[in-house]
This record gives sequence, structure tokens and C-alpha cells, in this order.
Amino acid sequence: MTTTRAHGEAARDDGRSAGRPSGRMLASYAAGSVGTGAFSTLPGLVLAYYLTDSIGVAAAVATVLVLVPKVIDVLAYPLIGAISDRASHRTGYRTGLMLFGALALPLLFVATFSAPTQWGTALAGVWVMGFFLLASLAFSCFQVPYLALPAELTGDSGVRVTILAWRVAVLAATILVVGGGGPALREAAGGGATGYVVMAVAVSALMLGGMLWATLGSGRRTVLRADAQVGDLGRQYRDGLDALRVTRPFRLLVGLFCLQAVATAVMLAGGQYVATYILGNEAALTGLFLALIAPALLVMPLWARLAHARGKVPALATATILFTVSALMLIPAGMWPGMWVHVPVALAGVAYAGMQALPMSMLPDTTDMDRELGGRRRSGAMSGLWTASETGSMALGPVVVLALLAVTGFRSGGVADQPEPALWAIILGFSLVPALLTAASLLVIRALGREHPSWTEPA
Repeated sequence: MTTTRAHGEAARDDGRSAGRPSGRMLASYAAGSVGTGAFSTLPGLVLAYYLTDSIGVAAAVATVLVLVPKVIDVLAYPLIGAISDRASHRTGYRTGLMLFGALALPLLFVATFSAPTQWGTALAGVWVMGFFLLASLAFSCFQVPYLALPAELTGDSGVRVTILAWRVAVLAATILVVGGGGPALREAAGGGATGYVVMAVAVSALMLGGMLWATLGSGRRTVLRADAQVGDLGRQYRDGLDALRVTRPFRLLVGLFCLQAVATAVMLAGGQYVATYILGNEAALTGLFLALIAPALLVMPLWARLAHARGKVPALATATILFTVSALMLIPAGMWPGMWVHVPVALAGVAYAGMQALPMSMLPDTTDMDRELGGRRRSGAMSGLWTASETGSMALGPVVVLALLAVTGFRSGGVADQPEPALWAIILGFSLVPALLTAASLLVIRALGREHPSWTEPA
């Protein structure tokens, strides 16, 4: 009986490796990005501004309120990855945590933007911090097993590029709709506390639909069981860190993604301040966001083709260089603000698509390498560490922006007349800081190519 089961598992694994996911599978997996994209984008875009300009929290205090939940999340994500692996090893599915996250996140997201301002600034700020922490934990219950799925849906590295290209295309569309439409809906609802609640309710409905589709679609199709005995939960919690130590390509990939995630998070967090205090119109954020994300949606197939034709590392290097140059082109906006800024922002959007899809297509490849080195599959633990790294990096975006504003004398509470150093902090946070981070990531990309030569070849 054991032999029969092992043979069945091996046959199923061969089928995964040789087979190509159907359009239905691709669509159901990509649908999960409706939830992950909305939650990853909107808080990074408006949460800092919500705290400083709607609730009236000082920039320095808002930095702490945004950072504390993310520190706790980073510690919790590997545990969630371990729990996901245990479920997958026992049942062949990862849907339990995914379903919980899909149902809990929308409710907690609405609560985050429903702070009782009549209680005073301090209590309202604590409310936001508490519910943002809970929402982030619910998000991880979906995101961690969701990221582990590509390694289990196919063993073909080239097919993974296609799967992740679909996912990032939907991600870009979601960011476009939510990032551009969320703030616009907030203003259409009258702004203020009511506007934020209306925005959160609408976005939560989108998140719920996308996450449920992915959970009941691609999540239910993951039937690959473990090829080793399941250890205790403590050991599995440490699996992600052990994979980071053992598997150098995974370590480099995490470092690369962190640098680039901080760069994009800083730009996203600074967008609302650029719109309000540089372009002189709070609603201008929608235009900036459309300029950043619409090109990403259009060019995603081109990055996939470039990866297939030239290799994942050369394609990623091209995207990173383009983003760095585009960000540097935004520095003159400190002296000559105007509509021209949408051009370099659009070029950054073209690069952003490649910077999202290509590292994610390498992640399941590293889980295969780790399996060879460590002797067992630990996709959930590795995706848990990946999510923790991504979450921590994305949280640093608003923190960096708020810290720059705090040290340059920014006045909270929607004060129109800001000191000159604060205005330059907004500009440089939107341009020079992201450029320096992505330029540094080029060194890691070069190391990735040396470490894994197959990534420099056609996928």
C-alpha cells in the first residue's frame, strides 16, 4: 500500500512537472492578487496620510503606529508558513488558512479606516494601529500559502514565468483600480472620515471576491504531499531561516526583493504628499497612480517574453536600470513641478512590472533548490519568510517618508504652508531614495546571475 501511494505521488509530481496549467487554473491563481494587491497597495498609499492629515497624528508618532504592527507581523509570518506546511503535508491542501484570511481581512480592513476620531487623536491612532495589525495577520494567513502554490502547481521553471506573469498582470490591474479609484472614491464620498470608510468598504468587497476565487480554485488543486516526515511546529518555524542559511540563491533573492520593495514602497507612500504639497492638488494622486500602474499592466507580457528569450536575470536587470533612471528624472520636480512628472512616473511603471513578476517567478525555483539541499519540501516556510521580508520592506516605505517629514519640520493636520526642507524631503523621498535602493539591488542581481547561471539563459 505504501509503495502504491508513493508511486501515485511520484506520478502526480511528474504530471505537474510536464503539464501546463489550464487557463482556468491560471485565472483562479491570478485572482488571489485582487486581495493581495489591494491590501499591499492602499495602506501604503494612504495610511500615513490618513494618520497625519485626517486624524492629526504627529509624523514622528505616526511612524511608530505604522511600524509596530509590521514588526509583529514579520515575527508571525514564519509561524503561519509552518502551519501551512503542516496542513499541506497532512492533507495535500493549503485552503484552511487561505479561507480564514479571505473572510477575516475585509472586515478588519474596514475597521482600520473607521477610527473613532471623536475619542481624540491618541485613541484614534491606537485604534488604527491595533486593527492594522490584525488585518495584516489575516492577510498573511492568505498570502503565505498563496505564495507557496506555484512551486506545487508545476515543476517547470518556464511555466512558472507564465503563472507569475498572469498573477502580476492581475496585480497591476488591481493596483490600478484600487490605487487610482480608492482615493477618488474617498473624495467622491466627501472625504474625511466618511470618505475613508466608503473607500474601505468598496475595496474590501473586491478583496473578498478575488481571495475566495483563488482559495476555492487553485488552492483546492494543490495535492502534492510532503516527501519527508513532518517535524514539530518549532522546527518548521525555523525552516524558513534554515532555508535562508542553506540556499544561497534564496538568500540573495530575498535581499534583492527587500531592496526593491522598500524602493517602491517609499515612492508609493510619498505619492499623496507629492500630489498635495508639490502639485498642489490632493486629487492629483489618482493621476500619478494611473501613470505608474497603467503601463505595468500593458507591458507585462513583454517582460515575460524577454525572460523567455534572454533569461530571468537579464530581464530583471533591464527593469531595475529603467526604474533607477526614471526615479532620478523626478528630482527636478523640486524646482519645476508640473504635469511632466507623469512621464518618468510612467517609465517607472513599465519597470515596476518586471521588478514584480521576475523575482516572484524565481521564488519557486529556489524552493526546488532548497528541496535538493535540505532533503524535503518546505515551500510554506520559505514563502512565510518571503512574505515577512516583503511586509517589513513595504512597511519601511511609509516609515522612511514619515521620518524624512519629521526631521524636516513637516506640519501635520493638513497645513498647506510647509517649510522648504519638508518640501524637498517629499521630492527626494519620491525620487532619489528609491533610485539609490534599486541601484544597490543591481549588485545583488549580478550575484544572482553568477550563483544560478540558468537564470541568465532563456527560460
